[in-house]
Amino acid sequence: MLLFLLNAVFRGAGDAAIAMRALWIANILNIILDPCLIFGWGPFPEMGIAGAAIATNIGRGVGVAFQLYILLRGRVVVKILRRHLKVVWGIVLRLLDVSLGGMGQYIIASASWIFLMRIMAEFGEMAVAGYTISIRMLIFAILPAWGMANAAATLVGQNLGAEQPARAETSVWRSAFFTMLFLLCVSVIYFVFAEPMVQFFHADPEVVKYGVASLKIICLGYVFFAYGMVISQAFNGAGDTRTPTWLNFICFWLIQIPLAYLMGITLEIGPNGVFWAVAISESILALMCIYFFRQESGNL
Repeated sequence: MLLFLLNAVFRGAGDAAIAMRALWIANILNIILDPCLIFGWGPFPEMGIAGAAIATNIGRGVGVAFQLYILLRGRVVVKILRRHLKVVWGIVLRLLDVSLGGMGQYIIASASWIFLMRIMAEFGEMAVAGYTISIRMLIFAILPAWGMANAAATLVGQNLGAEQPARAETSVWRSAFFTMLFLLCVSVIYFVFAEPMVQFFHADPEVVKYGVASLKIICLGYVFFAYGMVISQAFNGAGDTRTPTWLNFICFWLIQIPLAYLMGITLEIGPNGVFWAVAISESILALMCIYFFRQESGNL
């Protein structure tokens, strides 16, 4: 938890490079230690699955140690000094108030994927396998977009703190536009090369069929995904975590899950109905985010 918490501190201070270095240190050390502790390479004992857990703890522990060193002795904007080591209840309560919305967003999104997986299970193991492969590929491509969205949140917070709301709004639209261009390129690649890319992970024709269908249908909404991600994070960066929480609740629980059940099972469209429900609900979320963001920015 500290690894990601302290990284958020660095990103909030506008120094994402240090956050990246901390993750590189933690993950590279984890990758090196994993086979050593699992298989007992060199002087290391053979520990099996337990070795993977220990390697993760060591890697992340070293990453946190690096972060703390930078905060205590590094030349960064944010530093931890002795006078800061006290409880300020006003700040604690404010952090809890802001974080509740953020927690709600992750809970809503995670729970919706669990329900979707339950619906997909109705179509058999092959459909679930193909869907899982495609989702992993989609999430991998979304990671750089999440970086852009986090950068937009940081820029919004900094510019609003500097009493520059117009510059904050410009940062959001530009970040969303460049993220959209990136995801548009990814969606074209996925759509054109869906079959060989899914076949790389699984050779069964039935699994490939579902994986290709999922990849092609869901990536049709990738352009909308960009605006949804960036603008949701922009709300968070402005301290308004309730608006994206409610939007997520509406789009994921009130639209996505019922629509997936209706199209997939009730209307007997099958797995493709679930895939279309994901693309449609994510697109609606993006449009709603754009609408409410324009409303908020017009009131600044």
